[in-house]
Amino acid sequence: MTEFELILDLHKNSERQGPGSEKETLKALEFIKLQNNRELKVADIGCGTGGQTITLAQNINGKITAIDLFPEFLDELNEKSMTFGLTDKIATLEKSMEELPFSAEELDIIWAEGAIYNIGFEYGVKSWKKYLKQGGYLALSEITWITNSRPKEIEEFWVQEYPEIDTASKKITLLEENGFTLAGYFNLSKESWIETYYKPMEARFESFLIRNNNSKLARKVVEDNKAEIRLYQKYKDYYSYGFYIARKNEQ
Repeated sequence: MTEFELILDLHKNSERQGPGSEKETLKALEFIKLQNNRELKVADIGCGTGGQTITLAQNINGKITAIDLFPEFLDELNEKSMTFGLTDKIATLEKSMEELPFSAEELDIIWAEGAIYNIGFEYGVKSWKKYLKQGGYLALSEITWITNSRPKEIEEFWVQEYPEIDTASKKITLLEENGFTLAGYFNLSKESWIETYYKPMEARFESFLIRNNNSKLARKVVEDNKAEIRLYQKYKDYYSYGFYIARKNEQ
């Protein structure tokens, strides 16, 4: 396996592939004010195994197209959808987030938890906007500085990992400059990093290494993730995922 394939293997059979929680998906949903007496059309982009997709389907009147590039994740989501009796509300689609199949102004909500960084926040906001109806909503979680200054070690780590990392004020300005009005914002809790993401990941390390014959590359994947966890534990007061909920302006 390549390193990328090993990373996918580590994240299979997990509730979430990044920080987040059912509680905070529901919190973000509270900022969306759309008439619930009609069926909404929703896209969950970069859905992974669909932790948030299931929550959305259980709490909105609408149909969700859950999009991810990796069929292994979509297979898991399809199984969850069957288990929860939600197959009539969730349709999965193996597709790049840069090649979405929607028509102009087709969607009421675009949802993307911890995924937009794959194409960049600015590019994603600009390119996805056309698919939203006027008055429709973007709901995005994005790695965000929560202080105006921070130690050099963590600054260098995240600038290297994701050069678009910035403060919430800069991200909100970008949304406003591209025809959106902020409806809500909050930082993910530390529990959403530790309890629902890092601890379950740590619990999978041993079986992951056994499954991959304790190979040098598999050990590297584990050590890289352990290093990220240590950085979060050390510098968690300086960054988080920010959840941005923004309404497309009517013209």
